Amino acid sequence: MVFHEKEMVLANMEAHHHNLLNMHTPVIDHTLPLPGRFTVRVYGLLLDERKRILVSDEFIRGNYFTKFPGGGLEFGEGTRDCLRREFKEETGLDILVGEHFYTTDFYQISAFNTKDQIISIYYFVHAADAEHLATLSVKENPFDFSAEQTSDKNGQAEVLRWIDWNDLTEEKVHLPIDKVVVKMLRNHCN
Repeated sequence: MVFHEKEMVLANMEAHHHNLLNMHTPVIDHTLPLPGRFTVRVYGLLLDERKRILVSDEFIRGNYFTKFPGGGLEFGEGTRDCLRREFKEETGLDILVGEHFYTTDFYQISAFNTKDQIISIYYFVHAADAEHLATLSVKENPFDFSAEQTSDKNGQAEVLRWIDWNDLTEEKVHLPIDKVVVKMLRNHCN
């Protein structure tokens, strides 16, 4: 299995092109009012030399979920600048932003605010400093928070974790768009 981003994206693209165009089904809940604004989120896909992908286990307002590192675009910021800032905030790593991988192509309401429609953008990223990557503070088990981190039910906490490529499935992440990205990654790399 090759993990170089260009080879990864281009490998089997023609064979999977038709399937990729038809795999995303809009999620529409007609009982909710249409959202009043867009929220743009930018995420990084960091694969290491041991064929693992970095995820963030998060606790937000009493809920637990696993997602890719990244976050919200701010006014006056480009998507790559946003990703560098968010990655630094969440992981402490300086990154090099590589090739664009995916932008949401279906309707998705925010999991946290039903007034927001989410547009997510994913890029491959690389650690700017391999030494820092090797010393990154990660947990072995999902949601390995201290009692202090989750004591405030209205609080937030996050820990990082590697998922071995062979163990990466849609069920390992919780956000709907991340699930699509995992499926696409698996299709591109197999």
